[in-house]
Amino acid sequence: MFLGVLDVFKIGIGPSSSHTVGPMTAACRFVNDDLRQCTAPPQRIAVSLHGSLAFTGKGHSTDRAIALGLLGHTPQHIDCERVDDILTDLDTGKVLTDGPATGVSFDPGNDIRFDYGPPLPGHVNGMVFTAYGADGSQLLSRTYYSIGGGFIVAADEISQDSALPADLARVVPYPFDGADSMLQMGAASGLSIVAMKRANELTILSSADLDEGLDNIWQVMDACIDRGLVKRGTLPGGLRVKRRAPEIYQQLLQGDTRTNSNLSLGAMEWLTVFAMAVNEENAAGGRVVTAPTNGAAGVIPAVIRYYHDNITGASQEGIRDFLLAAAAIGGIIKHRASISGAEVGCQGEVGSASAMAAAGLAAALGASNAQIENAAEIALEHHLGLTCDPIRGLVQVPCIERNGFGAIKAVNAVMLAMRGDGSHIVSLDSCIRTMRDTGIDMNSKYKETSTGGLAVNVVEC
Repeated sequence: MFLGVLDVFKIGIGPSSSHTVGPMTAACRFVNDDLRQCTAPPQRIAVSLHGSLAFTGKGHSTDRAIALGLLGHTPQHIDCERVDDILTDLDTGKVLTDGPATGVSFDPGNDIRFDYGPPLPGHVNGMVFTAYGADGSQLLSRTYYSIGGGFIVAADEISQDSALPADLARVVPYPFDGADSMLQMGAASGLSIVAMKRANELTILSSADLDEGLDNIWQVMDACIDRGLVKRGTLPGGLRVKRRAPEIYQQLLQGDTRTNSNLSLGAMEWLTVFAMAVNEENAAGGRVVTAPTNGAAGVIPAVIRYYHDNITGASQEGIRDFLLAAAAIGGIIKHRASISGAEVGCQGEVGSASAMAAAGLAAALGASNAQIENAAEIALEHHLGLTCDPIRGLVQVPCIERNGFGAIKAVNAVMLAMRGDGSHIVSLDSCIRTMRDTGIDMNSKYKETSTGGLAVNVVEC
């Protein structure tokens, strides 16, 4: 199963890849593709949200995302600054005025139903779109699942042997579907993980287009950090969480130690503030890159930014290598387990991001294939069992700080791995399998439902 780097890293909008980006994409697909199957002109659209989408949909802006998607907006291209105005107009008129479903009745307050019963059978993040005719009869019903990282599948598209859409199966020269096969192919070919990943990407993209795509990913990540370092105020949602990154950033600037040529203890503060800047932007509904999810969007940008600002010899080519190696690991995790907090808890989000960041940094620093795999395994291993229990269903507490810790663990994993020769006891494949099994055993109240853990044990003032 091949996941391209531009599949893994998607440019979108906060606060959630599975609860915002995925539902918006599904809604847009429904009005662009599915409505064509109606035997009569549709007059009204209704949507029901199930599983985790119901329990934390309000906090994750799922209802807002659905409305935007039905208006024809996509996560990649929507103007984040216009979202509130667009939704206000829809709330007032209760009719879709943009996109292919223009003129169809849709009242977000009444036509989106949060179903708190059992989840749908295909995935814990399920949604059903229904179109009705002028006489109230049902014309069409379509079920979609948001399976993490912004990926969606229709109910009839789910592959029997994978949680990924079947159309992501592509013929590539190095079709590794696990870390062990990746290392074996590298040894047989004499190629690095980055070189194999690049060769796979070149089956669908030209070299110039690939580099342009990688550079664009980093530019959006970097811009997100910069915005988060200066924007002040309180995050939406009712928890009254104050943006802290700008204040911490100014404090660090007063005692700037970023001229060090090697990693130092000061890295922890810079990594944390960069990660928090991204996730505060995400929580505010800003432009972010899923990496591999929005809830974990700060880890990889923070580590790349620290590499860029601090490592002697850091280069644009190194950043490209970073993203390619990270995507290779992210694809393996997505294929063999999950990156969805609603499926396996936060170990699948921040844990996966930390493993990807560790692999990316190790590759950028010239580590061997074995050291890269070791770094990813160390980072993931020390996130095993991490639950997803966001307070009020908001991607704020504990999510924002947690990204900083994921970035720190990634760098520490690289330092440990590069002190050795890559040999270790627990393989990355074994660690991924353990994460999957742990997620299966984890009580559902700790998997992005906000019905357990911090979500119920913190008294709101």
